[in-house]
Amino acid sequence: MAATPADTDALPNGPLDETAVHVCVDMQNLFARKTAWHTPWMGRVLPRVLHLASAVPERTVFTRFVPARHPGEGRGCWKRYWERWAEMTVDRLGEEMVELVPDLAALTPPGTVVDKTVYSPWMEPGLENALRARRAETLVITGGETDVCVLATVLGAVDRGYRIVLATDAVCSSSDETHDAMMTLYRQRFGQQLEVATTDQILQNWNLSELTKR
Repeated sequence: MAATPADTDALPNGPLDETAVHVCVDMQNLFARKTAWHTPWMGRVLPRVLHLASAVPERTVFTRFVPARHPGEGRGCWKRYWERWAEMTVDRLGEEMVELVPDLAALTPPGTVVDKTVYSPWMEPGLENALRARRAETLVITGGETDVCVLATVLGAVDRGYRIVLATDAVCSSSDETHDAMMTLYRQRFGQQLEVATTDQILQNWNLSELTKR
């Protein structure tokens, strides 16, 4: 029997419910603006990220990557990292550059912001506390970069047993080559732990009427 359009748009592991949370990774001014870390695609995917976050603001957690305040802070490889990227430290950039891009910042609250100082948001308790408060079992992931902080977010979520849905049209990178390589990796190597879908598919499969009753 041929698949109907509804079947084609269905998520492999079924619809999303009130246990799903949108985790938006590092959609910040320091990546959106003309800095050494400028991510050109961010402006292109922002409308899709905003579309999703606006539909479920109370179920959205935004992570922010907070640079070292001074060059050379941190230990081991991070000390070398901040010596190399001295221009991206908070003292050089200014506090405003750490903020979410304005369209997303306007959704907080009810959205929640969680800060981190490394690629992974799982090294400190903020994200897990925010997810626990929302009784999360499924994470819908957007943001940047596909091959760095999104990757760290996905791998940590896999290890913790979350169902993961990656929004293919709402993730971005400063590198086309490694973005494409990571999308192939997500599909081919994490097929049991990771579902990929567009933001429209995700919203079509998210029972938002149940959320509005709460």
